[in-house]
Amino acid sequence: MLLAIDIGNTNIKSGIFDGDTLIRTLTISCNRDKTSDEYAADLYSMIRLLGIQRTDFDGCIISSVVPNVTGRIQSAVRDMLGVEALVVGPGVKTGLNIRIEDPSQLGADLVTACVAANARYPAPCIVISMGTATVMCVIDKNRAMLGGPIAPGVMVSLNALTGNAALLVSVSLDAPKSVIGNNTDRSIRSGVVWGTACMIDGMIDKIEAELGDQCSIVATGGMAKSIIKYCTHEITVQDDLIMQGLKLIYDRNKKDNR
Repeated sequence: MLLAIDIGNTNIKSGIFDGDTLIRTLTISCNRDKTSDEYAADLYSMIRLLGIQRTDFDGCIISSVVPNVTGRIQSAVRDMLGVEALVVGPGVKTGLNIRIEDPSQLGADLVTACVAANARYPAPCIVISMGTATVMCVIDKNRAMLGGPIAPGVMVSLNALTGNAALLVSVSLDAPKSVIGNNTDRSIRSGVVWGTACMIDGMIDKIEAELGDQCSIVATGGMAKSIIKYCTHEITVQDDLIMQGLKLIYDRNKKDNR
């Protein structure tokens, strides 16, 4: 079995592969104050919950955008599973042609999402990652990753709005039927939900115009299901995109190291 772990700013998502099949995903909060022992306890509880033995795992791969947590998770995996985790980063073969000015600046989560999109969707392709930030990665017709815009994530925007305006309160993320909100709750929901959907649609139009081609579009991340359904473009939501990318990268490096 393979344990795939994606460490984000808000959450840590783990996926368990039995062969090529992703059999389960679990999510815990990313806590920068937790020790490796505490993360090991979380890992132990997770595999006990699923009825899986520690000795069932023969590999682990990690993508992370939180460097000070990465080492603790590596240590937890080493202690609990007895395997050395492969961490997506310099020296790891991804097969992705990254054409931004400094490839080292591209987050490991975005690398893995683009690897999976390249394997599963027609090019050119736009990969939308909706977490703490909303990032749109552009893959050209030659399957090279060109870059893409970064915007504040949905919850970051909502929390900033309600946290800095005394008379505004936090709301749900259900879009109101009317864009023209007639009370504070509906007005905020309209601005956040419809506003984000319109931003995504507008950016897709501009990206496609710049490329001179129509793109396949896939979205992933915690906020994708809440927002993408309100977009006018045809966008596939794939929750496990990063997990599938991690599996592809692990397999590539395992094969090359034989």
